[in-house]
Amino acid sequence: YRRQRQMCIRDSFKPVAQAYTFVTPQPVRSCVHNIFSNVGDLWSGANSFLQGRGHDFVNTLGRFLFNTTMGVGGCFDVASANGARKIPNDFGTTLGVWGFGQGPYLVLPFFGSSTVRDGAGLVGDFYGTTYGYMGVDSIDNVRLRNSLWGLRLVDTRASLLSATDTIDRVALDPYSFIRDAYLQRRNAMVLGHRVEAVSYTHLTLPTICSV
Repeated sequence: YRRQRQMCIRDSFKPVAQAYTFVTPQPVRSCVHNIFSNVGDLWSGANSFLQGRGHDFVNTLGRFLFNTTMGVGGCFDVASANGARKIPNDFGTTLGVWGFGQGPYLVLPFFGSSTVRDGAGLVGDFYGTTYGYMGVDSIDNVRLRNSLWGLRLVDTRASLLSATDTIDRVALDPYSFIRDAYLQRRNAMVLGHRVEAVSYTHLTLPTICSV
């Protein structure tokens, strides 16, 4: 049941992402993706600060300022081009650094792969970005906010299309593959190891389906 539900969550949003990729030029898609990523660096930096990782905090804040100014509001990721790697972070990772156990693996509607700790972290992410004015959640205009939410979900799924196809082609059990990769990546983030900014561990984003 869990395997079927996870694949349903992932695949039901795939046509939308494919249509977006088909009709939207690559430079525009890249700009949209970079802007969302740049805004996300604010909350990532805040979590690095909460975790006591001052070096990561300074680097992430520097990335945001550099991309916002020299990268035309984040449209161009000039920081990465100059060697400043992105450091993904969130409140679920912060809870892990603070000593909270991860709990069982979950597949959440809309959010996909998670754990009990990361599920609780999503609440912190929402309130942090909303009341800290660090993301789409802080926008008061409901229509604009909802439109940007939708665009962010489509962008996320579109960025994972090639990874989805690869896993479907090579993994004997995609559910177990994604679960194990997710848990390993989250553990690496808690320990402060280097991880990729966008990973196939997010493949279950971002819709809901009844099975």
